[in-house]
Amino acid sequence: MAGHSKWANIQHRKGRQDAARSKLFSKLSKEITVAAKMGDPDPDKNPRLRLAVKEAKSQSVPKDVIDRAIKKSVAGEGDDYEEIRYEGYGPNGVAVIVETMTDNRNRTASTVRSTFSKNGGNLGETGSVGFMFERKGEVVYTATVGDADTVFEAAIEAGAEDVESSDEGHIIWCADTDLNEVSNALEAALGETESTKLVWKPTTTTELGLEDMQKLMKLVDALEDDDDVQRVTTNFEATDEVMAQL
Repeated sequence: MAGHSKWANIQHRKGRQDAARSKLFSKLSKEITVAAKMGDPDPDKNPRLRLAVKEAKSQSVPKDVIDRAIKKSVAGEGDDYEEIRYEGYGPNGVAVIVETMTDNRNRTASTVRSTFSKNGGNLGETGSVGFMFERKGEVVYTATVGDADTVFEAAIEAGAEDVESSDEGHIIWCADTDLNEVSNALEAALGETESTKLVWKPTTTTELGLEDMQKLMKLVDALEDDDDVQRVTTNFEATDEVMAQL
């Protein structure tokens, strides 16, 4: 599995999920407000909003929180947010992409830069690590939805590019511009997805040992604790033995 997929598993295993839940809700709400502001407040007519709502539901965000976030956009709030991507390096040269949504560019840049330097990383120029990733659509299903052949067939039929199946579940990849169409077709064939979102998929990875993995987790935790940071992606690779010790 690619770095960011494994990262989700680490977060889950470390039990940070509950502690970070209210922060996560607030980040998902912000994405919904911005998506609704940029297009139509009706998810059926706004693919980005539809995906934002779907991702919020998959993380158990209550319906009233989702509705409130959409209403904010109609009321004219949330229009000052700017989306800025930062790129840098973590331990052992691992690539890190930080996606932010902010109403104060200077504050965010300063916080992200100091978080990198305090945690053994370096903030780079835009494009310094981006070439090591591709923008892709990622659709995730649990293993119970069907065997690898069934899911692969449905994915290719839906217009996806690739499928990774394991005991944990199925990750379906597609072009970023096809995500809305592919996820709709998959839901018609396989039912509700566990997660549907645009991600940065690593094309090259950096292998990390236990000590560097612990340092990387500290850096990512610190970045994700910032309210302006929406998502952090890295291109680490680690053995099962290292993952088991975290």
